[in-house]
Amino acid sequence: MKQPQIFIPLFFIGLILSAINPKEYFTWFLEVSPAIIGLLILVFTYKKFQFTNFTYFFILIHCYILFLGGHYTYAEVPLFDWIKEAFDQSRNNYDKVGHFAQGFIPAMIVRELFIRKKVISNQSYFNFIIVSVCLAISAAYEWLEWGVSLCTGDGGDAFLGTQGYVWDTQSDMLYATIGAICMLIFFRKKHDKAIQIQ
Repeated sequence: MKQPQIFIPLFFIGLILSAINPKEYFTWFLEVSPAIIGLLILVFTYKKFQFTNFTYFFILIHCYILFLGGHYTYAEVPLFDWIKEAFDQSRNNYDKVGHFAQGFIPAMIVRELFIRKKVISNQSYFNFIIVSVCLAISAAYEWLEWGVSLCTGDGGDAFLGTQGYVWDTQSDMLYATIGAICMLIFFRKKHDKAIQIQ
């Protein structure tokens, strides 16, 4: 029996922990806002459409990625500082985990909506359209980051998180695209099974 309500307290535990002494509250708010907005959308649409627990689980993981990035800022997550030093990288690459998830989880959400709502009749275009939607979401988020940075100046630099990398925006969108493709290749069968049980 499906009981996705268990994910709500887990969401708030992660949110509260990330709000305790973050690096900077303004950046924290910007980073966790998509998770809060996502929760509100899922709650308000729950009576009309419930996702599988499989999808809810990955949505929660994405929220935790956002919470961690919000707490430390994406450029200063300690584990990825260690990885940066250990592998002689030029930057903290935790933001790439976030952008990979920004493709992976939306691909799962869009795929489930498309299948269960029978949005696309011609299956030969199915995966292409899902990846395209995820790339559009990623591009829109890059516009949002750019807009916030323009409006807030130095205050938005931690949110933008380029760390001096000139190709940051393009690589963010690439990682989201890779995330979407990986979901479709490696998790399609498990997702199909979860949808059939629904």
